[in-house]
Amino acid sequence: MVSALEVRDAVEDDWPGIRLLTGVSYGANWRPETFDAWRTLMPPRSSVVVSDGPDIVGMAHYLDFAMTVPGGAQLPAAGITWVGVAPTHRRRGLLRAMYTELHQRISDAGYPLAGLTATEGGIYGRFGYGPATMETQLSVDRRFARLHADAPDPGGVRVVRPGDHRDELAAIYDRYRRLTPGAQVRPTALWDDLLADWEDSRRGGTPWFCLLHADGYALYRMHRGAARNVRVEEFRAATADAHIALWRTLAGIDLAETVSVSTHARDPLPHLLTDARLVQTTGVEDELWLRIMDVSRALEARSYATDLDVVLEVHDGFRSDGGRFALSASAGRAQCARTDAAPDLTMDLDVLSALYFGVHSAATLASAGRIRGDGASRLDAALYSAVPPQLGFGF
Repeated sequence: MVSALEVRDAVEDDWPGIRLLTGVSYGANWRPETFDAWRTLMPPRSSVVVSDGPDIVGMAHYLDFAMTVPGGAQLPAAGITWVGVAPTHRRRGLLRAMYTELHQRISDAGYPLAGLTATEGGIYGRFGYGPATMETQLSVDRRFARLHADAPDPGGVRVVRPGDHRDELAAIYDRYRRLTPGAQVRPTALWDDLLADWEDSRRGGTPWFCLLHADGYALYRMHRGAARNVRVEEFRAATADAHIALWRTLAGIDLAETVSVSTHARDPLPHLLTDARLVQTTGVEDELWLRIMDVSRALEARSYATDLDVVLEVHDGFRSDGGRFALSASAGRAQCARTDAAPDLTMDLDVLSALYFGVHSAATLASAGRIRGDGASRLDAALYSAVPPQLGFGF
C-alpha cells in the first residue's frame, strides 16, 4: 500500500504539517522557536516525509551530531528524530519505507553511527538499533541525607539565573561531553532554546533554578504537591569535586522532601551518604539507541581496555552493513577489517551496537542466545569503558 504514497524530501511548505504531525505523534505542541532551533542541526536532505494529498502522514529526520566514543574520539553521528506516522495511515509500511530512504542518505553522507531515543522499545531492533546507554532514575530522601565524614567539601557552588550564564554552562557541558561516551555537541541554538525556559516545557514545575560550580552545574525545578520534590533535569560534572559539591548543595535545599535525578548506574551518590538506603533506584530504562553504520570505522575509533583478537560475524537484516570482521586490539587501539576467516562470535547488528559503549555484557547476551560462539567474556573485558557512558541530551 505504501507504493501509492511517495517518500520524498521535505520542503519548506511541509513544515506546518510536520509540526502538526509532531504534536499528534508525541502529544505535545512544540513552539515555533523550538522547531527553528533544532532545524539548525539538520543538513540538506536530512528530512523525508510522506504526503497523502495535502496532509503530511509520515516523517523522519536526522540531526548532524559529533558524538564521543570510549577513549574520547569524536565521531559523526546521525541523530534520528521526529519520526511519526499518522494514526490514519498505520500498518502500511510507511516507517520502513522512510527508514530505508533516510538510512541510505545517512550512509551516503558517511556517518559511521546513527542514534535515536525510542518511545517504544520493540520497534527499532529490526532496524539494527540496540540500547547502548541506560538511564537510572534515583530519588534521595533529602530530609535525612547526611554526607559521610570521608566525603570532601570542595565548596564553590553558587545559585544563579541560568540565562545569565549560558556561556559558562556551555563550556562546562563541552568539557563533560568530551569525556563521556554517548554525549554529543550541543550548539548555541539549543542552549538558547533550553534556557528560554518556555512555560509549556516545565511540566508543572517552577522556572529553572541553577546551581553553578566551576566544573559542573545542576538545572532543576521544584514540583509542589502533597510533598515537594526537586527534579534535577540536567546534572553535569566534569570533575569528582564538582559532583560532590553539587550534591552537598542539593541536599541542603529546604522544604524539599526528595531530590530526583536521571543518571547512570555507576553514579557514586549512594556512597557519599552515611545511609545509602536513602538513595532509591526508581527506574532503569534505555536511553540512546545506537546503530553502527560502518562497523570497521566505528570499532577502530574507540579505545580498548585489554588486548583482543576476535573474528565477529555480524548480521544486518535491514541493510547490508554487516559482514565478517577481524578485530585486533593492542595497547588500547584497534584495527578492524573484513575477513573470510571463521568467526569466533556471531551476533546481529543491534547486539553489536548495544555493546559498543561498554554498558551491556556480551556474556549476558550470550546467555540469552543473542551471541553465539566463544570469547564473549574476552570481548566484555576489551569493551569496558572507564568513563560511564551517558547520552548528553535527549533529541
